[in-house]
Amino acid sequence: MSHYLYYPGCSMESSAAAYRESLETVLGPLGIRLEEIDDWNCCGATEYVGISLLPAYALIARNLALAARQADGTRTLVAACSACYLNLAKADHYLQESRTLAANVNSALGAGGLAYRAGSVTVRHLLEVIITDVGLDAVRAAVSRPLSGLRVAPYLGCMVPRPDPDHRWTDHERPRELDLLLAALGAEVVDYPLKTECCGGHMTQISPAIGFELIRRLIAEATRLGADLMVTVCPMCQMNVDAFQGETNRHFGTHYRMPILFYTQLMGLAFGREAREVGIGRELVDARPALARIGLPVPSTAAEETPETKAARIEAAHRRRQALPMPPMPGDAREEGPR
Repeated sequence: MSHYLYYPGCSMESSAAAYRESLETVLGPLGIRLEEIDDWNCCGATEYVGISLLPAYALIARNLALAARQADGTRTLVAACSACYLNLAKADHYLQESRTLAANVNSALGAGGLAYRAGSVTVRHLLEVIITDVGLDAVRAAVSRPLSGLRVAPYLGCMVPRPDPDHRWTDHERPRELDLLLAALGAEVVDYPLKTECCGGHMTQISPAIGFELIRRLIAEATRLGADLMVTVCPMCQMNVDAFQGETNRHFGTHYRMPILFYTQLMGLAFGREAREVGIGRELVDARPALARIGLPVPSTAAEETPETKAARIEAAHRRRQALPMPPMPGDAREEGPR
């Protein structure tokens, strides 16, 4: 059993619950033990770094300091969320590069009785750990229900493979790690050229027309290639392409219905777990018809919430105060105070 420290991040507790649930089902078969770091805090997502660098890196480095203090037999810190991975890895890299930044961050950390020596924790993404440490042979050995006949478009998003300060990915523009993993599950992997293109992040809130176009081109290309669904490693990408697909269709007059799942959900299914155990059904664009077509047992849609009810529930979840802040623009008709 391989042991790693684990930083879950905020999304895994809320919008990416299906990622968390499915992740928990695959750790045992892969021989991975994740030890969650105590008292972790938000990584700041994408906004804070653009507002004020020192507080942002102090916020991120607090998690690194806690991981270093908790390290017992391992100094590898694993993150499953792309934004969390990128922030943690960049912070450690920049602290090693800049003595001034390191000194200022440690001054801030000192107020809370913490300190961090840059480089004392190694930050890695869960996908890379599975590929490099566990290995594809072990993944294939755990497959009891191959995903034969399922055409999938591998979508990493823009944050995982670059800037890649530790040189962990095969290619920054067209990395093959996710493709290889999905193929090991028995799926048919389409050659998806937009696998590292941006989903728009919060552009749906800042400039909806741009945000919807970024989402549209991702879905349109996956559809053109005949993919049954898109597979991602990023909670933000999953939420954007899934939850805003309806608004994108309304904006362009299109009728796309492209499900987007997490790679751990497909791993769990291939490892023999039930659809509900890996969060199938939490997605807005229903993936169950595509999974049922290849013979996977999925719960019936009968007697469940309607698409309209489900859309309203997910929209309400996005608007809760616990969600990532998405401030409305001046004059926006949706301006309703803090979300």
